[in-house]
Amino acid sequence: MFRILIIDDETDILEFVKYNLSRDGYEVYTACNGSEGLRTAVEVRPHLILLDMMMPVMNGVETCRAIRSNDELKHTMVVFLSALSQEEAQLTGYEAGADDYIAKPIRMNLLRSRIGAIMKRIEADSHAAADATAGITLDREHFVVRTADGELTLPRKEFALLELLISSPGRLFTREKIYSTVWGKDVVVGDRTIDVHIRKLRQKIGGEHIVTVKGVGYKFE
Repeated sequence: MFRILIIDDETDILEFVKYNLSRDGYEVYTACNGSEGLRTAVEVRPHLILLDMMMPVMNGVETCRAIRSNDELKHTMVVFLSALSQEEAQLTGYEAGADDYIAKPIRMNLLRSRIGAIMKRIEADSHAAADATAGITLDREHFVVRTADGELTLPRKEFALLELLISSPGRLFTREKIYSTVWGKDVVVGDRTIDVHIRKLRQKIGGEHIVTVKGVGYKFE
């Protein structure tokens, strides 16, 4: 059974969403602030967290970053629920490590549909992770990638980029996250640097593995 954790400081939303998702067969947990939600997440290991942005104690962005820094929760999907303007909320949420965004006010039929799609994605990601582990091996000492088609040596930055993407198959990595992880926060690089490295990786390991999410970043499938 899929486990869902809802973190929101509005009690009526918690009760309403929990009631409906429980009827759909999900195992649902709730928390009324980010700090409580983080403790609950570590305890129950949910497949999906529905996370409000504006909360006391720890807001949604702080909570999401804490989730992403916890190895025990690295495969948990995080979806923001927010009444903030869509563009602002999406950019902030993705930069914090969220996988998706749903606007408030909540329309239950739409929420059900989106959650159903997310659960299918979680299942697909599980298979993708297994396939990635079996099909691609990284030799970190020699910057060598081994695939079913053979072995190839990559430049350091291409290898680091592939290593980041393949670390969490199915997870969306923002361009900002890629820049800070692969090149470092203090290094200034051109806007097209990531695109050039992605293009080279696709030429070498196959274009079907690296998916572009336009305007946001990349993920490994």
